[in-house]
Amino acid sequence: MSREQAFLHMLDAASKIQWNIAMILEAKAVEAEKVRNWAINHLTADAFETHEHQLNEPLQIHGQIVELLEGLTKLQNGLCSNLKAVIVQDEGGLGEDDGMFGSGFDLGDMEK
Repeated sequence: MSREQAFLHMLDAASKIQWNIAMILEAKAVEAEKVRNWAINHLTADAFETHEHQLNEPLQIHGQIVELLEGLTKLQNGLCSNLKAVIVQDEGGLGEDDGMFGSGFDLGDMEK
């Protein structure tokens, strides 16, 4: 298998991973909508013993959402590293002066 074919396989795998992530996020959005509706109808001030309990319940929910977003961010950073390996031109080049995809790709801003 040539290097370009290997890179194309990497891109294909990355696109399939992105599709699966989109499906997961879609399912999470449906789940979040159900939780929101339940919370609106059931988490009233009367449902809590103290104001502290009323504050802690939403904080726990938000904490779970933050953990989910952190995990997705780490996953996306890993995918970005793999794609950089495909796009970034090495010293020998890929047969052309601008690499496999031309010189229009700048990933410098992604590290910020």
